[in-house]
Amino acid sequence: MSIAKNLEDIKATFFDSECLLVAVSKTKPIEDLREAYEAGVRDFGENKVQEIQAKQPDMPDDTRWHMIGHLQRNKVKYIAPFVHLIHSVDSFKLLKEIDKQGKKVDRQISVLLQIHIAEEESKFGFDQAELNEMLASADFRELSHVNVIGLMGMATFTENEGQIRKEFKGLKQLFEKLKSENLPEFVKMKELSMGMSSDYLIAQQEGSTMVRIGSSIFGARNYN
Repeated sequence: MSIAKNLEDIKATFFDSECLLVAVSKTKPIEDLREAYEAGVRDFGENKVQEIQAKQPDMPDDTRWHMIGHLQRNKVKYIAPFVHLIHSVDSFKLLKEIDKQGKKVDRQISVLLQIHIAEEESKFGFDQAELNEMLASADFRELSHVNVIGLMGMATFTENEGQIRKEFKGLKQLFEKLKSENLPEFVKMKELSMGMSSDYLIAQQEGSTMVRIGSSIFGARNYN
């Protein structure tokens, strides 16, 4: 089965034609990314900085790179000049570092705030108290080189559809609540990144504006 055919089959199942498909290309060779690009994909998601760095020069200039994995503060500088969107901002310290590196390269860097919605401890993200504390702080309002354009969340890895739906529904409610709050100009709740290969249809039903799909497009990951 070709990557182009996989993409066609996935797109045919979408409830929402406006929902953005981010092709998660982690561990995949550049040939696979080029095949997806030729099939119309422009948005690629990676979870390691060194992989984005290695692939970025070999892809066309209009490729949009999404950092979807846990991001260490000391690695931000390597992707600050070109990253399209950082999905995984899970602390104020990381957000401040992104702002600092954005200032250095004179560019507004778009980010999503990662919210911990799963029942698994292994997932990263803000809890409600941490989020409220950050949004209310004076330091947050002084940021100048980030655009917070929405939220990201990862549901519990389970076959219990009710559990997944409940978690996505809760994130959508938070998204709508933040939309109505008096937040700084650089915060605009436009994007809700939730849903992966196993649960993207539920995520779309619950209001996702972008889904992160890897194995259903490219096949199993290459870990060797």
